[in-house]
This record gives sequence, structure tokens and C-alpha cells, in this order.
Amino acid sequence: MSEAAPASAGNRVWLFGLLAIVLLGLCLRLYSIHAPILDHPGWRQGDGAAIARNFALLQNNIFYPQTDYNGPPPHYVELELQLAPFAAAQLYRVFGIHETFIRLIVVAFSVATIVLLFFFAGELRSPRAGLIAALLYAIAPGAVYYGRTLTPDSLMIFFSTGTLFFWWRWCKTRRLPDFFWATGFGALAWLAKPPALLVLVPLLAMSLARLRWRAFADWSLYAFAALTLTPFFLYFAHVHAIAEWHWFTGITQKHVLPTLWAELSSLGAFISGLQGTFALLRMLAETVLGPLLLTLALIGALLQPRDDGARARAWLFGSWGAVLCLYAFVVVNVERVDYYLLPWLPLAALVAALGVDAVWERLEPQRLRAVACAALAVATFVAVYVNMLEIHPYYTWSRPVYRAAAELKATLLPDTLIVMGHKDPSVLYLIGRKGWEEDPLDWTVFDMQSAIAKGARYFVAIEVNRFHANKQLYRYMQRFARVRVQSNWEVFDLATASPL
Repeated sequence: MSEAAPASAGNRVWLFGLLAIVLLGLCLRLYSIHAPILDHPGWRQGDGAAIARNFALLQNNIFYPQTDYNGPPPHYVELELQLAPFAAAQLYRVFGIHETFIRLIVVAFSVATIVLLFFFAGELRSPRAGLIAALLYAIAPGAVYYGRTLTPDSLMIFFSTGTLFFWWRWCKTRRLPDFFWATGFGALAWLAKPPALLVLVPLLAMSLARLRWRAFADWSLYAFAALTLTPFFLYFAHVHAIAEWHWFTGITQKHVLPTLWAELSSLGAFISGLQGTFALLRMLAETVLGPLLLTLALIGALLQPRDDGARARAWLFGSWGAVLCLYAFVVVNVERVDYYLLPWLPLAALVAALGVDAVWERLEPQRLRAVACAALAVATFVAVYVNMLEIHPYYTWSRPVYRAAAELKATLLPDTLIVMGHKDPSVLYLIGRKGWEEDPLDWTVFDMQSAIAKGARYFVAIEVNRFHANKQLYRYMQRFARVRVQSNWEVFDLATASPL
């Protein structure tokens, strides 16, 4: 009884600490939650918002995601399983359409990852390490900003982190509930976004660390692969067959694989690829991990605790880091957007947390620990401030563009198709119409005539200078009456053609 009471009190302390961190992480993610989806990355958020709205209004089937562009509907698109947009669509059907719903769903998954990392680091080392990992993830700039955007990355991180957490427990305890939890998280991770497949490498490494080469005779690896990869292949085969716009295979076949082949075929290209990959460190340090987490992760990699679990953790962290480096070289070096680096977040938080925890244990007497606590509080405040400065430009959105889009939404005839002379799904979404989004400098008279034949009613030139520079198209469009708008956009009614 006397031993149980201190243990219970200690658990309450850890849980209260976790609750405080969760509230901090939640508050940071709720910043600018009601902003229009014109903030960064507008084009990716425009797709997510459109898919959610189309689930609610057109076809409430998660296996048939539709965007707003590429001609008359349906606009099926080859993307990951749209978990957050589909969940938001169910709320839209009850409460009306507002993008805040889908953002709150993403926030919920991001905050849940904070909790997952607490328990993961606790399993790897101690509850104190769990609190440190949770805190570092809660305030990391990439986790904060992309933890509230209409993108699938926060869901992917949640499910992939859960996959590794429960597989670690499965390797340790061989309890079937852990295996089934790992399998469920894994199946959803691959569907949430294909880069989650990267965690198959550290997952295999964990099995090898525990069972050595006997791991390849272990039934659980093959069962896990079959149960998680089968839904993945079935889903992507389905959306590939129905899609008009092939994002996943298109990026892979047109950009990633040709670049990789060039780098493997030429020493100069390979060295250039390595240089580009190292240049990603700046992006990682600024808007993904932040300076504090990157520094602690690098130091923590050298100060990992040496105990009975050190070997298994080394297999986990080493393989995880190696496959992320390979991913950065093959994929992120080609598609240079910072949210492709978000899979580094949970690994960095765990490595840094265990390193800090190992140093903390050496701080004696208690007075030094008190000083360390005060220093941690100050460092947290400074880190939050610096991290928010790094990502603050991402929250910026154009009020003139929002007003112009809202004006067109109210002015144009409902349920009409438009040709928008600007490539940005978020603007097309805010106009509230479907149709085409094209570069007005590349759009030809033949393209316009084809769109009119397919039912296009309006042409909206947002990039007016590029539209004017396309002399042939500009002359052709003078056949049509202009729609009067207050913005500097040029809008033409395609049903008012005068004779040639």
C-alpha cells in the first residue's frame, strides 16, 4: 500500500505534465485556424478542401475523391485515401461547409501524436523522456503549422508513429493486441500517404534486433505485410484506374525516377544530388524541426543512454535515420517542399528526448536539477517564439485575392464551368466553381474552343499580364463580353460571342 501510493502520485505528475504539453500544443495549432485556405500551401490545401466539399455535395464515397479542375466533373484524382476530408464531409452534411472542420480534424491527429510520442519514449526509456519528446514535438514549427493545414502529413505521422510504437511493444512482449494495433496503424499509415512505407525499414530492424536472423522465420512479419499492404495496393490500383489526374504515379514517373536514374548514371549528377540533399538541412532546421530540436537531436544522437535497451534502440534509430536520408536524396531533393521532410519529426523528438534524459540523470544534486528545470522553461519559451517566427510567413494570405474570389462566387451564374487563368486550386475552390485551371500564357485558342464545347461559361484571367502577353488568345477573347468586377481580374462571358 505504501509503495503503491508514491507510484500512483508519480503517474499523476507525469500525466499532469503531459496534459500541460498537450494544451500548449493545441493552442499553438489553433492559431489562425479560421483563415481562408489561401495560406501555405494553398495549392495542396485547395485540393483537400475541394475533395471534402465534393464528398459532401456530389459523391459521399471515400474511394472516389474528386477535385474541382480538369474539365467537367467527375474529376477523380489519384491521391492517398482522403481520411480527413471524408470525415470533414460528414460534418459538412450536418453543420454546413466550413474548412475549419477539416483543420480541427488535422489538429486532433497532430495533438494525438504528442500523446503517442510520450508513451513511445516512455517505452524506450522513461516517462521523463516521454515528456521531453512530447514537448519537443508539440512546439516544433513543422508540427505546429502542418498540424492545422488541409494536408495528409499529420495523419501520416500519427499512424506511422503508432505503427512503430506498437511494433516495438510487440517485439518486446509478443502480446497479440500489440500486433493487431501495429497492423491497424500500419494499414492506415500507408493509405494516409505512401511515404509512410519508409517505416517498414525500422520496423524490420526492430525485429532483427530482437530475433536476429530468426526474424525472417517469424510469422508476424509476413502477416503484417500481407494485412497492411493488401489494402494499400487495392486502393491505389482502384484510384489509378478511375483518375483523370495521376498525382502519385505522375510525380514518381515524371520527376523522381528520371532524376534518380540520371544521378546513378553520372558521377557529376550524383555529387550534385548529394549537394542538393545537404542543402535541405537549412529547410529542416528552419521550418520543420526548428533550431532547438535539430540541435538537440544531433547532440542526443551522441549521448544516447547505455542500458539494456541500447542495442535495440540503436537498430531502430539508425535504420529510421538511414531510410529518411535516402528518402531525402531520392524524393525531397526533387520535390523541394519542406513538408516532405516532416517524417523526420518523430525520430528527431525521440532521439533528442532520450539524449536529454540521459544527461538529466547525471545532474546531481537536486539543486542542479532545479536550475535545469528553470533553464528548460526559459528554453521552451524562447524556442516557441523562434519557431513561430520561422513559420509566421506561412500564415499569410492575400486579402485582395480572397475578396476577388468571393465577388466572383456571388457574381457568376451558379453551377457553371469556368476556365481560370491561374494554377491554384485554392482560388478555384473559393470561387466555388469547377472547370479548368491553366497558365494563361500557355492556353491556346484551340484549348479555349475545346473548353467552350465542353460547357465552359466563363474565362477568368487572374494573371492579367500573362494573359495579355498571349497575343493570339487575347485577341480571340475580345469576341466575348466582359463581366464587370471590382478587382483587376478580367472575366469574360463565353456565352456572348460576337461573329469572327
